[in-house]
Amino acid sequence: MDPDLMRLNTASSFAKKKKPQPKEAGKLKPGNLRHSWIQRAWSFCGFLYPPFDMYLTALPVVTLATQVFAQIVIPSDDWPGGPGQSLVPQDPDTELTSMLNEISPNRINATIAKLVSFGTRSTLSNQTDPVRGIGAARDWIAGEMRQYAAASNGRMTVEVPSYVQEPTSNIPNATVISNVVATLRGSEESNRVYVVSGHYDSRVTNVLNFIDDSPGADDDGSGVAISMELARIFATHVPKATIMFAAVAGEEQGLYGSNFMAQTLKDAGMDVQGMLDNDIVGSPNGDVGTPSAPFDIRMFVQGIPSSETSAEISTRASVGGENDSPARQLGRFVSEVAQNAVTQMNVHSIWRPDRFLRGGDHLSFLKAGFPAVRFTEPQENFAHQHQDVRVVDGVQFGDLPEFVDYDYVARVGKVNGAALWSLAQAPGTPKNVKLDTSALTNNSTLSWTLDPAADGGYEILWRMSDEPAWRYVISVGQVSSATVLLSKDNVDFGVRAVGNNGFKSPAAYPLAH
Repeated sequence: MDPDLMRLNTASSFAKKKKPQPKEAGKLKPGNLRHSWIQRAWSFCGFLYPPFDMYLTALPVVTLATQVFAQIVIPSDDWPGGPGQSLVPQDPDTELTSMLNEISPNRINATIAKLVSFGTRSTLSNQTDPVRGIGAARDWIAGEMRQYAAASNGRMTVEVPSYVQEPTSNIPNATVISNVVATLRGSEESNRVYVVSGHYDSRVTNVLNFIDDSPGADDDGSGVAISMELARIFATHVPKATIMFAAVAGEEQGLYGSNFMAQTLKDAGMDVQGMLDNDIVGSPNGDVGTPSAPFDIRMFVQGIPSSETSAEISTRASVGGENDSPARQLGRFVSEVAQNAVTQMNVHSIWRPDRFLRGGDHLSFLKAGFPAVRFTEPQENFAHQHQDVRVVDGVQFGDLPEFVDYDYVARVGKVNGAALWSLAQAPGTPKNVKLDTSALTNNSTLSWTLDPAADGGYEILWRMSDEPAWRYVISVGQVSSATVLLSKDNVDFGVRAVGNNGFKSPAAYPLAH
């Protein structure tokens, strides 16, 4: 066989992918290699005897005793090249596919219609009236969640944690803030937690107006409907880690319910490794004249953590880790597992905490030091948010159910479901991941704490520092450290854990030591 063809076959794993996947590799010809001494020697030997070149191309240089990984697989158009294979996205398995296909647009429609029927869900509205106000909505959500929990064989419990918020600028009188939380306990790691949330309170133009109708169909009946629909479906399944399905209050007044929930979890020492906030996910349509985007969702992802100290931020900046916060790794994970033929959705990462002049409940979790992202529809119609219900010059204002696309909400629900289940079934994100910078070397040694749940071993991921997504993966086995023959000066590394069920965790970025 032609040696060049053989070289191409050895690099066949570099299949052409859509962005952000790796580019297609060319033939691994000597002329494509960079000018290190080993590459020049390789080139010379290959020139004298092509089969020798072919043999070296196919041979991984792996010394298990010292955990050195240096298989040379250099795409023709990429510098610097290095070890590993192209990262292939994790597709839903049979169980997850079945779960996602259970998400019902009709049930989502019914849930949002019921929420709208309470007239107003202002945090300041009546909490004891059985048919109108936030109290009636709270009790109905809790009742529905308890029905779902009845099918869980005791694994799911429902609580309504509450506290009294003293007066603030947006809360004129002491007010009870109540969240509704259905908790599906993990079968193996109950202290490792993932949260999906929407807020069930609503508002009109004046945030202090608790009298007039405030339908809140999109903001945020859509997000609450996703939490409830996923709770219904997940209740009959057994995740390895704990999942919490939340409907929080006080968001419009100032993120009070989510702040209470995040702080409660932090005080309890819970290991919250991911929070998904769904806020305004009801429609693919924006202002009049903008094109519809029925298969697109925005995901807002914070960069430098708001919970880090000045010293921690300085350390992060010194190693170029501004784009590798835990939230960014959660966002990369969601993009990997939630864009597929089952969800039929494109997840667009927006690298900022939230939209300008706006905020959401994920910010409370970020402030508490937990990774969190926010999902919001691709383009917003501001006539349908935070507005009194009225008609002006023939234009309907107000957050009404007629503007919600229930098939679209169901697809966003699939994005959340794919991410949540993949997180909960995988081992946790590796901890104490470090990069050895104690000596000048063109190799990179990483270490981390072994996790018994990572029974499928570990993988080192890498990408160029100016690329948004991980490109290559190196399987290193069940070890706590590994050396990669690739310079840490040129690329970014991450470490992820693998379960023997095939699920893989988000990556953890190594801090220098």
